[in-house]
Amino acid sequence: MNKSLAPTALMLGNVVTGLAIMSPAGMLGDLSAGLGVSVRQAGLLITFGAVVLCIGSPLMTWLTSRVDRRWLLASTMLGIAVTHGVALAVPDYAAMLALRLVMLAIAAVFTPLAAGTAALLVPEERRAATIVYVFLGWSLAFAIGMPLVTFSAAHVGWRETLLAIGVLALVVSLLILAFVPRGLTGAPVQLRTWIVLGRNRLIVLLLLITTLQIAGQFCVFTFIGPLLTRIANATPEWIGVAFALFGICGFVGNVLALRVVSAIGPFWTSVFYLAILLVGAALWSAGATSAVLAVMLMGNATWGFGFAAMNSMQQTRLVGAAPEFASASVALNTSVLYIGQAIGSGIGGWLFERGELLRNGYVAIGFLVLAGLALAFTRPPQVKLRARVA
Repeated sequence: MNKSLAPTALMLGNVVTGLAIMSPAGMLGDLSAGLGVSVRQAGLLITFGAVVLCIGSPLMTWLTSRVDRRWLLASTMLGIAVTHGVALAVPDYAAMLALRLVMLAIAAVFTPLAAGTAALLVPEERRAATIVYVFLGWSLAFAIGMPLVTFSAAHVGWRETLLAIGVLALVVSLLILAFVPRGLTGAPVQLRTWIVLGRNRLIVLLLLITTLQIAGQFCVFTFIGPLLTRIANATPEWIGVAFALFGICGFVGNVLALRVVSAIGPFWTSVFYLAILLVGAALWSAGATSAVLAVMLMGNATWGFGFAAMNSMQQTRLVGAAPEFASASVALNTSVLYIGQAIGSGIGGWLFERGELLRNGYVAIGFLVLAGLALAFTRPPQVKLRARVA
């Protein structure tokens, strides 16, 4: 067994998880037409799914904390594969929603366990870089997966697209079995674990930051396709380009974060990437106001540059704040991330249905500003910084 390939297997698992969770955003119009519902109702596949993920992530982490990581992660991928295969036979919207909620209840455990497992695979000095590498999977899901999802749903069919994601999940399940070592388990998650984390001021603030910045982004992200169509008359190909720019820039931003975090530390890296998110949201809003597709795509690219890296920094800081409870803290972060998704997509859907197409970007900026204020309260004390330098 080649242990050095284990982080890559986990990274590919995050590719699958990202696609499983976010694929409706890339095919919202096709789902709406195929299931005979409105765009807002199709968007609820993400909103309601986020609620399940919010509850399921810490719950599943607690219930499975003593299970061998190798088998648990592989089984999660297998569950995603099976549920996506069943999507071929889904007759209507209600059945699709039920199937998706089951799938997401299974998928909820993967991302936090992947982060916790990555921390167990390498020495402490390589932990931050390895976690960032594992989370590159989400960037690849956006950079390559989402444009393919958009194109495939439009030209092949949304059911067939979901089946393809299921096949990929099956392949990754086999890779995890092949490369992740047996016998990996973290510290058992108990009731006391949640109490300890709840009393940790830094962890609570980091969770608030995640909620706010994700809520802001998903006011727009969930409805990128319909918004580009309504505001700029974008074709499916241009919507695919928007997702590709978002993902490619996200991948580049995350790779850069591997170097930046080693030079200036996780806090200042977070400040840098949150500022990038604000610039991206501002550019998107400017493009939407003037209905200029190029400006909106530029905003999408800039925003994507900060998206994955900011999330990676959040994970890294949470692991560093309480390494012994890494799976639990990352599970909580995943939970509040989905709370943010539910809030953002809910507000975005409400605005979209009311025809307030230009407000999404402004609401996103407001949430990101609040996230920045919370981030300021997490700055490490200067005394500790001097001590480290000394």
